[in-house]
Amino acid sequence: MMEIIKLSATRRQESGKGPSNRLRRTGNIPAICYGKGLEAFPVAVSPKALLEVLKSAHGKNSVIELAVEGSDKLTVMVRDYGYHPISRELVHADFLQVKLDQPVDVEIPVRCVGKSKGVAGGGILQQIFRNLPIRCLPEKIPALVEIDISELDLGDTVKAGAVPLPEGVKTRLPEDQTVVVVAIPEKGEEGAAAAPGAPGAPAAAAPAAGAKGAAPAAKGAAPAAKGAAPAAKAAAPAKDAKKK
Repeated sequence: MMEIIKLSATRRQESGKGPSNRLRRTGNIPAICYGKGLEAFPVAVSPKALLEVLKSAHGKNSVIELAVEGSDKLTVMVRDYGYHPISRELVHADFLQVKLDQPVDVEIPVRCVGKSKGVAGGGILQQIFRNLPIRCLPEKIPALVEIDISELDLGDTVKAGAVPLPEGVKTRLPEDQTVVVVAIPEKGEEGAAAAPGAPGAPAAAAPAAGAKGAAPAAKGAAPAAKGAAPAAKAAAPAKDAKKK
């Protein structure tokens, strides 16, 4: 079961660009809390503390106990956050209130493990989903899901319904949705992958050589064309002789 992370926040009395910039200069960043049945209200949090949450095993899917000064503690998750485009420092965050006894919809990373037989035989591993959409209780959210591809041969697939998930965790994809496939390469892809001159490589070298040989012949045609000019001139006396 996921460990709940504790985070502190203070209420903000002002909102807007100016107050937010002043807040950042004090070492905090603006954030907002909202949720079903919870009226949105602004808070300030430490970007360093929030960054530790985002770097944890569950990252954005971490469940947080947010202690807001002067208010009751809230159970929240990070719904959104933003970085400064140059400094790459956190500049804001959104917290969504959740209930531990109510399921949430999130996405978790998918990692393929093992060495596929099909890939060893020339297949191409294609991971259709890097993140898997799931639904479960907040504390049951897995950090990631691993798919063992060792037994996958050419053309084999892993469907969403066959992805191994912990008890109480369900995928939001159709069961027959392909998540991973070992694709069979097209013949053209196989030829492109083969090195020139290697066994199985396409025999395109011979026509290429012939094409190069055709160039001198084309150049040699030019003198022949020039040689044709005197022949045309030689025909002129013959016409004059006929007149005589």
